[in-house]
Amino acid sequence: MSYRSILIPALLSGTMLSPAFAAEVPAGTNLAAEQVFTYRVLDEFSSFDPQVVEDVLGSEVVRDLFEGLYNQDADGNNVPGVALSHTVSDDNMVYTFTLREDAKWSDGKPVTAGDFVYAWQRAVTPELASPYAWYMELMSIENASAIIAGEKPVTDLGVSAPDDRTLVVNLSQPLPYFAKMVTHATTFPAPKWAIEAHGKEWTRPENIVSNGAYKLTEHVLKERSVRERNPMYWDNDKTVIEKVVTLNIGDEAQALTRYRAGEVEKTDIPAGQYPSLKEELPDEAYALPRLCNYYFTYNVVSGPEAFKDARVRQALSYAIDRNVIVDAVLQGGQFPAYTFTPGATANFEVPEVAYATMTQAERDEKAKELLAEAGYGPDGEKLAFTYLYNTSDSHQQIAIVATQMWKQKLGVEVTLENQEWKVFLETRGNQNFDMARGAWCGDYNEASTFLDLLTTPSGYNDGKYSNARVDELMTEAKSSQDTTPLYAEVEQILADEMPVVPVYHYSTNIMLKDTIKGWPIHNVEQNWYSKDLYKVAE
Repeated sequence: MSYRSILIPALLSGTMLSPAFAAEVPAGTNLAAEQVFTYRVLDEFSSFDPQVVEDVLGSEVVRDLFEGLYNQDADGNNVPGVALSHTVSDDNMVYTFTLREDAKWSDGKPVTAGDFVYAWQRAVTPELASPYAWYMELMSIENASAIIAGEKPVTDLGVSAPDDRTLVVNLSQPLPYFAKMVTHATTFPAPKWAIEAHGKEWTRPENIVSNGAYKLTEHVLKERSVRERNPMYWDNDKTVIEKVVTLNIGDEAQALTRYRAGEVEKTDIPAGQYPSLKEELPDEAYALPRLCNYYFTYNVVSGPEAFKDARVRQALSYAIDRNVIVDAVLQGGQFPAYTFTPGATANFEVPEVAYATMTQAERDEKAKELLAEAGYGPDGEKLAFTYLYNTSDSHQQIAIVATQMWKQKLGVEVTLENQEWKVFLETRGNQNFDMARGAWCGDYNEASTFLDLLTTPSGYNDGKYSNARVDELMTEAKSSQDTTPLYAEVEQILADEMPVVPVYHYSTNIMLKDTIKGWPIHNVEQNWYSKDLYKVAE
């Protein structure tokens, strides 16, 4: 996935996007009489508020309810949303977005540039304490860092609306991939009047005002949610799916049973079952490369004393046989990970880190050696800790396999602890763990969306790892024309210090009924919009 600004020698350069992608139904298609799409989700959503949502599943719903400046097409390219186009100043420091005139909120009010100014200011205000406030810093928006730190008023944020159809963004430094970042939920507009009227309850179905293709009409906590077509949406005429239903089903096996029964039309494939399901239902089982990583994170600040020693962290990482996890446990086309950044990331050249070139036997021997050097193991102090993960059959299987490897190879004793999603996020975010499961899906298709995670100020640096050189390199990369050597050095530092254990890079393993068409299988971010889907008759 790529996006390129068209720069010409002038005061301003124009960037026009391809026509908006919506449900394009081929002529002669026999559509189903009932256009309802029902799919399974594992956990309750973190929020329906664009500036508060922090999980992948919640963001999928928010992309239906709200629309930002740009959307993505089936290949992951930017296409118009509320914005039709943008221009970039000669010094790449000012982005000016031109908004469409026909964008409306679900209550009929026009969507204006001021709604974006309000939302972006809201995202950085310390009062909201958005879990994604740091994302606005990554966007290099002028004064974002100082506002988040409480050093400047929110009105100093480098975003303004000279008129209702024009949004101007001032950056603190040039950022080549800035336009890619505005497809993220945090940057979506927000209805000030609804928020002020209802406070934290503004996203309840009876209160919510949204500007996307759908409106939330029902939400039963931990059971189901329903979103239905928003007739005020500017592209409503091209929307085919009338209603989208999510069902919370915590057990993956039960979810597959309900998929087979026709109760849901999309669900995740349980670990290890992709090969057999692909053979049985070749047109419904998918394994697609995805811009996500799976890792274990060490609490290097308030966790076990042993985790402050890089040799211990390396030893535990080396002893993990990633091939067993992806080939024997998951069996869904995942990729063993030795770098934090997935190889599927646009313009990222995977550097050669030493432990990736070893055989597993060599890694195991090195792990024993490193652990002994650090004073742990059979002839030293016993190493024991707790591993925290969120409730899921797959996560449990991976945890069991990993802890068995540590015990058999290194004599390490690990206690497993699982928590439901929201509790897990809070526990991990408050550093109340020894080691915890981590996973990250790129917010945009560039390596910094992963590597920035391990910088000192990152809001999702849950283990509180801090390395001044990593911070320096990532800052330099934001304005560099050649990021390859910078990212390679960061990955080398991570391999040496091992603040996290890269386990695998994702493949999207889903069952999708062949009656559902328009799924963006070539978008490695797997950002999908219900408005782009349609359902054919069986």
